[in-house]
Amino acid sequence: MTPIRPDLEAGFWYFYYFLTERGRAGLTANRRDIAKVIWTRNSPNWHFDDATLDRAAVAFDNPDYVEVVLHSYRHRLGLAPSYPPYDQTEEQLAAQPAITVPAVTLDGLADGNFPATDGSTSAGHFTGPRVHHQVPNAGHNLPQETPDAFAGAILELATLRSQSGAV
Repeated sequence: MTPIRPDLEAGFWYFYYFLTERGRAGLTANRRDIAKVIWTRNSPNWHFDDATLDRAAVAFDNPDYVEVVLHSYRHRLGLAPSYPPYDQTEEQLAAQPAITVPAVTLDGLADGNFPATDGSTSAGHFTGPRVHHQVPNAGHNLPQETPDAFAGAILELATLRSQSGAV
């Protein structure tokens, strides 16, 4: 809930839009177009085609889609109730416990909302082996934008895991 730089905060317009009834009406009427705007903003170097967006848009036809999206963003901003069976888990995660298992973390260098880091600001949360990479030309959706880098991180994680003896 700590504000970030205004130029970055502006990228979260849809968080606030989805708090309103206008946002509900907009998402209901323009699911695919809103996704396209967000994808373009979050991953400006990703030149996805209509077929890629159409494959994702199948999920937008789910009758619960709008309510799930709205609740998710509203909950993140503290304006919608949690799901009680998950409250204990959310409390544990909010305490930011140490991540003791091996990890590979990635930052896209072309993320339209979150500037890439060198990983040092989050390093203290990892007590197990960890490697951090900055991925050139990747934005917010690394698995689709740079599948080779994403797959490479998974393979690297397998190596870290075997070297550390983690189960």
